[in-house]
Amino acid sequence: MNYQDIITIEPGKRGGKPCIRGMSITVYDVLSYLASGMTCEEILEEFPYLTKKDILACISYEK
Repeated sequence: MNYQDIITIEPGKRGGKPCIRGMSITVYDVLSYLASGMTCEEILEEFPYLTKKDILACISYEK
C-alpha cells in the first residue's frame, strides 16, 4: 500500500505527528484504537470521515 498519499506531516498540526489526509487524527490515534481492541468497523463508525484505506495506511506506515 502506498500510504504517502494518505499520511501527511505538517509542522504546525498535532506537533508534526503523522496525520491522516491533513486532518487532526494521527496515525498513533488510529493504532491506539486498534491496540485497545476496537475493530476497523468500530473505528469507521466512530469516525465516519475515515476510510478503510486510511486505517490500512496507518497499519502499514513506517517512520
